[in-house]
Amino acid sequence: MIRKIVAIIPARAGSRGIPNKNIRILCDHPMIYYSIKNAIDSAWITDIVVTTDSPEVGIIASQMGVDVHWRDEALCGDDVTLDAVIADAIPKGEKWDYIVTMQPTSPTLRTETLDSAIKYTIENGIETVISVINAPHLSWREEGGKKIPNYEKRLNRQYLPPCYVETGAFLISKASIVTSKTRIGDKIDVYEIPKDEAQDIDTYEDLRSVEAILLKKKVGIYVNGNNMRGMGHIYRALELADEFYVKPDIFYDINQTDSKVFGKTMHNLIPVDGISELYQRCKEQQYTIFINDILSTSIDYMIGLKTVMPKAKIVNFEDDGEGIIKADLVFNALFHDEEFPQVKAGEKYYISGKTFMFYNPINISETVKRVFVSFGGSDPQNYTDRILKMICKPEYKSYKFIVVLGRAKQNVKELMKYNCYENIEVFYDVGNMPELMSSCDIGMTSRGRTGYELALLGIPSIAMAQNKREEKHSFVSNENGFSYIGLNPPDEIIESNLQMYLKMRKDSRQKFQDELLSHDLRGGRKRVISLINTL
Repeated sequence: MIRKIVAIIPARAGSRGIPNKNIRILCDHPMIYYSIKNAIDSAWITDIVVTTDSPEVGIIASQMGVDVHWRDEALCGDDVTLDAVIADAIPKGEKWDYIVTMQPTSPTLRTETLDSAIKYTIENGIETVISVINAPHLSWREEGGKKIPNYEKRLNRQYLPPCYVETGAFLISKASIVTSKTRIGDKIDVYEIPKDEAQDIDTYEDLRSVEAILLKKKVGIYVNGNNMRGMGHIYRALELADEFYVKPDIFYDINQTDSKVFGKTMHNLIPVDGISELYQRCKEQQYTIFINDILSTSIDYMIGLKTVMPKAKIVNFEDDGEGIIKADLVFNALFHDEEFPQVKAGEKYYISGKTFMFYNPINISETVKRVFVSFGGSDPQNYTDRILKMICKPEYKSYKFIVVLGRAKQNVKELMKYNCYENIEVFYDVGNMPELMSSCDIGMTSRGRTGYELALLGIPSIAMAQNKREEKHSFVSNENGFSYIGLNPPDEIIESNLQMYLKMRKDSRQKFQDELLSHDLRGGRKRVISLINTL
């Protein structure tokens, strides 16, 4: 059965709080545009009327193809009820089934929510449905000059009974009950809408809030990490996810990544079985920002993403593939090559873990007493195993070695047995890495994320490459304050450098620290997010 449903949008010229409020430009459109557009896009609304005394509102409505009802001056006063305004604007000569009042001051309402509410009203035979949010709070009232609580027992908000607060998004009424004095029938219900759709603009603060909602990004992240690929991608993806004012969807390929490597997180992790499923998810969600942190992308992969999400801005991290040609923005903190204008390379784009930002650089001690040893999340070269065999020898027992194993290390149980030595402490999947690092005087690491962390804390360190790709990483190098000894160096080279560092004088280690701290590694997060937000 086809129903006749008219949406009436009241938009008078006068507005004391925010002059010209209904025609104020908000994210490239006049405010009233949003309510008119919702009504036009609705699957249920058959007719639209804008009731106004404003020539500018009339022009906007006419240009959008909807009817304008010129409101009599008597209906434009501050004391005139909206019931009278709506009743006056109902087109004559038609038998209407429902009247939907839509305020122009609720621009964040989505068409799907409006249609769902109309459908709910019709299917349940309700005379009036009002848009609300559920906002339970501990509240008080005044009674007989005294402040009285509106509750019997203090409870956390999530355990309080519902408290429905009206919004201006919509009020749906059966046409038969609408008069100049009421739009409320006997059978009433409320329809709860999301809080971000319930913004009513009454103040300039509301304007700022609504603009933030309308400009809100929809973010997707695709990341993979494993024993061979390394774990820095996973850590960076989780750090990035915390920088947006939305909760991103984080995709990972179940054929490449074990969900355990993400550790304990409340972020939205979504497994996919190959690229085809990823494309399908992206097509359904239509992200505005999509981030790849998968080591290398191909041109075909990037073309596929742009095909399913034509409006998305695509950002790649640490990408050494040909796909960077098709990316909107690329960050390669581990390299210095900026052959394309969209590529931002070098250590100034390094994203530090949040906890590291809370720690100051170490003070260089008179002598070396404690040594930090970690080779990232996976350590494919098994440097940790080799060093543990060295330091259990008697000549090292006067030094304390703090050894950290990452989430993707393969033989954890075997290596944890080294805890039987008094001078060795082996940790697995550490929650507070900077606490352990900053307790040490020197470090031993690879050329990935851990090297940056040691540099940020000013810890003089010996570094080795894990693979051919790490050999190209330019920051963890001799000129930047590390002692870099190459890819898979022999044990005697590793041990001779360790012994040199253990006996190194304070002033020599201070020079190493000064060089490490000369790089602004703490500002990378802000620089990266700032560039992403300008896309």
